[in-house]
Amino acid sequence: MSDSDGKKTLGLRGGARPGNVKQSFSHGRTKNVVVETKRKRVVVPKPGATKPSGGAAPSGDPSRRPAGISDAEMARRMKALQAAKAREAEEAAAREAQEKAREEERARRRAEQEAKEREQREAEERARAKAEEEERKRKEAEEAAKRAAAAPAPEEQPRTARGPANKPAPAATPRKQDREREQRGRGKGRDDNRRSGKLTLGQATGGEGNRQRSMAAMKRKQERARQKAMGGPVEREKVIRDVQLPEAIMVSELANRMAERVADVVKSLMQMGMMVTQNQTIDADTAELIIEEFGHKVTRVSDSDVEDVIKEVEDSDDDLQPRPPVITIMGHVDHGKTSLLDAIRDARVVAGEAGGITQHIGAYQVKTDGGTTLTFLDTPGHAAFTSMRSRGAQVTDIVVLVVAADDAVMPQTIEAINHAKAAEVPMIVAINKVDKPDANPDKVRTDLLQHEVIVEKMSGEVQDVEVSAITGQGLDELLEAIALQAEILELKANPDRAAQGAVIEAQLDVGRGPVATVLVQNGTLRQGDIFVVGEQYGKVRALINDKGDRVKEAGPSVPVEVLGLNGTPEAGDVLNVTETEAQAREIAAYREQAAKDKRAAAGAATTLEQLMQKAKEDENVTELPILMKADVQGSAEAIVQAMEKIGNEEVRVRVLHSGVGAITETDVGLAEASGAPIFGFNVRANASARNTANQKGVEIRYYSVIYDLVDDVKAAASGLLSAEIREKFIGYAEIREVFKVTGVGKVAGCLVTEGVARRSAGVRLLRDNVVIHEGTLKTLKRFKDEVTEVQSGQECGMAFENYDDIRAGDVIEIFEREEVTRTLD
Repeated sequence: MSDSDGKKTLGLRGGARPGNVKQSFSHGRTKNVVVETKRKRVVVPKPGATKPSGGAAPSGDPSRRPAGISDAEMARRMKALQAAKAREAEEAAAREAQEKAREEERARRRAEQEAKEREQREAEERARAKAEEEERKRKEAEEAAKRAAAAPAPEEQPRTARGPANKPAPAATPRKQDREREQRGRGKGRDDNRRSGKLTLGQATGGEGNRQRSMAAMKRKQERARQKAMGGPVEREKVIRDVQLPEAIMVSELANRMAERVADVVKSLMQMGMMVTQNQTIDADTAELIIEEFGHKVTRVSDSDVEDVIKEVEDSDDDLQPRPPVITIMGHVDHGKTSLLDAIRDARVVAGEAGGITQHIGAYQVKTDGGTTLTFLDTPGHAAFTSMRSRGAQVTDIVVLVVAADDAVMPQTIEAINHAKAAEVPMIVAINKVDKPDANPDKVRTDLLQHEVIVEKMSGEVQDVEVSAITGQGLDELLEAIALQAEILELKANPDRAAQGAVIEAQLDVGRGPVATVLVQNGTLRQGDIFVVGEQYGKVRALINDKGDRVKEAGPSVPVEVLGLNGTPEAGDVLNVTETEAQAREIAAYREQAAKDKRAAAGAATTLEQLMQKAKEDENVTELPILMKADVQGSAEAIVQAMEKIGNEEVRVRVLHSGVGAITETDVGLAEASGAPIFGFNVRANASARNTANQKGVEIRYYSVIYDLVDDVKAAASGLLSAEIREKFIGYAEIREVFKVTGVGKVAGCLVTEGVARRSAGVRLLRDNVVIHEGTLKTLKRFKDEVTEVQSGQECGMAFENYDDIRAGDVIEIFEREEVTRTLD
């Protein structure tokens, strides 16, 4: 270095000196850093030194590297330095590539956002242009209406913004200006629509305003113009309605409930993108949007709300009037229920029943000598009619329990007591058949104590009367007891309201169609009333009382046959009168669908395990399929219940189909397809069904007594049971010695110690009282002759089929198998 005088001074030649370095970071950021730089040390080789080949640094020269570093260490350091430089270069390249990828992603996102915003702006421009077009059309229509209204009075024509008074502006001028405005606003959207190649009906006809109007529309327009000229209201004020909306509704029904045109509703749906017709069904959410668009209010209702029209209405005490009591005759089979009612009615009812037993529920009215009217229900006593008896107890006011004095309390008597207690109705015990020599009324009273029925003679509260249906003994006392009990109950009903009743019995009559025996419980049922009963509905075509006479109306506690149903209801269904047929039809349809859903849910297995278990059970069970047709619904239901009780874990009866009415060709076809017989209870097959059954070999059996039907089905089901195999011990033989015989094998020399040995019998080989083999004999010899059997105490030779491991001292057990036919209990 030199000072100001130019003289050289002593200093460090390679000393540090300051400098600036500019650093670059990601996202375009930079930074200036002050660093110190050192001058590069220049090493001048000594004269005579040789340069290593390849131009490499003279790392092996001890004079040109730090002291104490060997050649290997120096080579390793140089290699590490080169690797570090290579890594730095790779990392720099990776950073550069990553930065480039990020920049490209940012550019792509910016382009997507710009495209989305551009599309949104174009959509808004198109929507704005469409709104302006619609507004223009509306204004043109209003101006045209005003001009038409002002035609009779020219001095009242309104001025327009574009022309002088009494001079309408030409229609083409605003339309042309709007088109130009639309072209300026829509820009690219206009070009897209032009290139789309689609031609709408409005464009082809020159717009909606140019289409031909109907004559009715022209008349409405003239009427509005006339009303406006006369100073009347031009448009009616819109009526806002509360629209009841179920879970699904037909388009036409929705328009009807809103009081709007169906075409307008369909058009609104099409604008929403739903191409539907007036007969299609839409869901509640879509219908709610339509209702709100038309300016109405929505009231959501469920499907079950259709039954709200038949809700119970509490009657005031002033409207209630006395009604006859409903008495149900109950008791065990053949205890004289129908005969007792027969004696009271003085009519021969039991003679008309097959086998002398009641197959149906009968309903009758009896007027006593005192002028009191009583309604009697006669229920069957057979075990198969338990459900029918339970329905009888549900609609009754008083139960008359008939017990035979010579038979006392029986199973169905106990069931009748339980039904009466469950229905919480008072009971009167009629001890019948007291005229018989072996009658013992006191035993009946004592037996009833076991079932908590304490009669008056046993210091209880239950009335008991000794009667005889044959001699008429005690009938007056029984009627007096019934009248007394009815007076205590104070039975009343309102006859001046819509009728409500219970179906006692239902049947399909060939000439009259579905017929239901109905006990009216409240109100008055009249001819012409529209009603719903269970899953059926109808209009009362005729009412027939218990004597077979036609009547115009039936009040409370009056049993009548009702004609005019669309189908056969279930016994026990409730009948309700409705205001309109549409209500009745809607309620019946809802109940039918609900019943289908319930049956489907009950029959569906919800998990794979349940499906597999059901399939496994079905594999192990043999089914006897049958078809059953009966004359009335109650009998059909009772027979089906009886069929379900037949069978065990191996065999069961499956009723494929049960119904009311004659056996038809459809029933025969189903029976042929399933290989099932047809059982008819008090019904017959029509001519075509008989011919088809003969051709296809389908068996049809007819019955009039339920005992016979149940017994025959039991016998048929018993035939499906596999025969029981029983073993019968016939003898023992002891092996004394074993011989080897050529061509035969080992033969046991035996002594029959007990019973007899037979060639055809089965044998077991016992060794130390343990069974080691079971099979059959190959040979049985007495001396050298083949024999069929050997008696006890005799010697014989035995050889087993396919078995040779026999030893002296073994015991042979001889037995026979027999098949035993099994029956269902």
